[in-house]
Amino acid sequence: MLKPGMILCDRYEILDVVGAGGMSIVYKARDHRLNRNVAIKVLKPEFSNDKNFVTKFRIEAQASAGLTHPNIVNVYDVVDDEGIYCIVMELVEGITLKQYIEQNGRLNMETAINFSIQIASGLEAAHENHIIHRDIKPQNIIVSKNGNIKVTDFGIAKAASSNTLTSGAMGSVHYISPEQARGGYSDERSDIYSLGITMYEMVTGRVPFEGDNNVSVALMHIQNEMIPPRQYYPDIYTSFEKIILKATQKKPERRYLTASALIADLKRVQNNPNIDIVVAPTSITNSPTQEWTKEDVQAIRNGSANRDLYSQPYDNPPVSQEMGEIRPIGYNSTPQANNGRINELLQEDDDEWEEDDYEPEPQPKRGNLKKVQDYDDDEELEEEEDPDGIDPGIRKAVTIAGVATAVIIAIIIIVVLGNVLGWFKFGSKKDNKNKITTEEVQSIAMISFTGVSEDAALKMLSDAGFTNVKTEHVEDEKTQEGYVFEQSVKEGETIPADQEIVLKVSAGAEEVDVPDVKNYEDSQAVTILTEAGFEVSHAYEYSDDVEKDKVIKTDPEGGTKAAKGSKVIVTVSNGSEKKEVEVPNLGGLTEAQARDSLSSKKLSAGNVTHANSDSVAAGMVISQNPARGTTVTEGDSVDFVISDGPEQKEKKYTAKISGTISRVDEVSVPDETAVTVQVQFNGQVVYSKDIQISPNASYEVSATVPGLSSTGGSASLIIVDVSGNNVTAAFSGTTPEVSYSEE
Repeated sequence: MLKPGMILCDRYEILDVVGAGGMSIVYKARDHRLNRNVAIKVLKPEFSNDKNFVTKFRIEAQASAGLTHPNIVNVYDVVDDEGIYCIVMELVEGITLKQYIEQNGRLNMETAINFSIQIASGLEAAHENHIIHRDIKPQNIIVSKNGNIKVTDFGIAKAASSNTLTSGAMGSVHYISPEQARGGYSDERSDIYSLGITMYEMVTGRVPFEGDNNVSVALMHIQNEMIPPRQYYPDIYTSFEKIILKATQKKPERRYLTASALIADLKRVQNNPNIDIVVAPTSITNSPTQEWTKEDVQAIRNGSANRDLYSQPYDNPPVSQEMGEIRPIGYNSTPQANNGRINELLQEDDDEWEEDDYEPEPQPKRGNLKKVQDYDDDEELEEEEDPDGIDPGIRKAVTIAGVATAVIIAIIIIVVLGNVLGWFKFGSKKDNKNKITTEEVQSIAMISFTGVSEDAALKMLSDAGFTNVKTEHVEDEKTQEGYVFEQSVKEGETIPADQEIVLKVSAGAEEVDVPDVKNYEDSQAVTILTEAGFEVSHAYEYSDDVEKDKVIKTDPEGGTKAAKGSKVIVTVSNGSEKKEVEVPNLGGLTEAQARDSLSSKKLSAGNVTHANSDSVAAGMVISQNPARGTTVTEGDSVDFVISDGPEQKEKKYTAKISGTISRVDEVSVPDETAVTVQVQFNGQVVYSKDIQISPNASYEVSATVPGLSSTGGSASLIIVDVSGNNVTAAFSGTTPEVSYSEE
């Protein structure tokens, strides 16, 4: 494990650990050459010691480095420093989608669709460059602080899939596609499956399959049908649920074939949640190889024969569910009633049901027998040599007899049914009142057209046999323009084919003025736009002109008109775009030079103080905070200290006071009188001595006063008797001499 402060390739300084995965550890680092922070993903030793793996890893990582897209974490460099293999990537400040779901719970529909479009956009860019991720999961998707989505770890999964790895190093099995779980070939559609599982988790807060171990979960992806999301939460859009179910089909050919097709449907749902999404029929999920009994084979043969009689296409075979097939959406047992709708659905999804590289194998020529195939492109059931040993001529005769019998039965059924419904005029005429004089009109069950485009609805009604359809275009802010939002006949109601049906089609919402909220506080702008009848979403940009958290612009622009209830994108300022810079060295500069140096880095001078220094000349910078080389953001301030030179020590002086006193007034102070002599300096008593007066005697008085800050001052002698009387006047020499010396 690398430690903070280590330098890789004489360029990347390790700053801190960001996270760890099964194959690598991610560090935050500083690129000193380009002066920016980066993320470095370092391979763990068990992989970096495998030369084959490292070679493939490097090739894939270098291919990923060619990807540049707003929804992909950019790869800057692939380096090798004395056996340490790592990828240098864009550093994205944020959390993984897994952590985002854990912190916020399941996502609302708007957020889930927005995130899904961004993830799919990243995959689209990668797929266009022939790069498959192979490990799409919430742990490999980063939600940045501004809400943007970044997909990471491109190329690593492919290198991993070609080596024998520990279970801890592999991507989570909860998001693996069935073909990957089987160890088969994976392509772009494998990523789409994993994204489908990720979308499932975004709206439900859980993964569809849970098991005791990886093997059991992988088998569930191959065999089990997932519980539809709306069974957990009915508020999930039906259209979004259909996208998830389509993306997670077991068979790759039944999923979205491209990320572009997925994005197109996601945007349709984003614009109109009620839109209808076509989902392919559920595939056979128990095994890639279907096993057939003799009864199944005979049933298919009979179905084939009957289909020849009725000239029905093989696109939607009415095979029972017991044989492993589920009927397509819209199928029922009446070919004429629903054939148009089925063909329409299949035609809409035709491009996604076919493989570009699929080539049908030559069909065996054995009489009139045909190959019967299920929906699997790679499985077929051909006529084999008769295992029962029955003579082919006899079998052919029996087959012809069976066909003839089926024809006769079909004719009888048609005649009887026609007679009951009045198609044919059989039987006696009882009287003129009951006589049918006009052709009876067929009754047909109504289906729902809510959320369907006007053209599609009219075609579906026509195909179903309805002949009297009218449309009304009405303003409706909840439904996309040109789509049906109401019908006069309810779904499931049976009516004559010529009964009038009125479809209300949205003419779009009423257009109203978009308020101009530029330079408003974000919260104020949201209130104004909401009150005007608009939905609000946000985008964020840096701006040198608009203050942080104020509105830069709106889309549509203020002053224009837009449909009431439509979405207005409010772009909010993040303030000036501030880059990270290193603090320059201010040591030894003058204050003016220090300020200029900081300004050149777009930094400012903070608190400037002064201090004495024996080593730094007066007027120069002694120290700074933050220290030189520290990474800060443009606009930050730096404190520094200016030298006042060496500290100047204050001189101290000692005063010496001396003098001689003698008595001159024997009356006031008789012999043998006890007195106290006090020495005062600048009004303060600094010395005191008791003496007894003798005849004709004189007395020496001296004192010292240390710690004076200057020379000069006044000194005097004061004599008092035992009663406290001042008797100084009775003595001479009471003004002493004062001399000074420097300490």
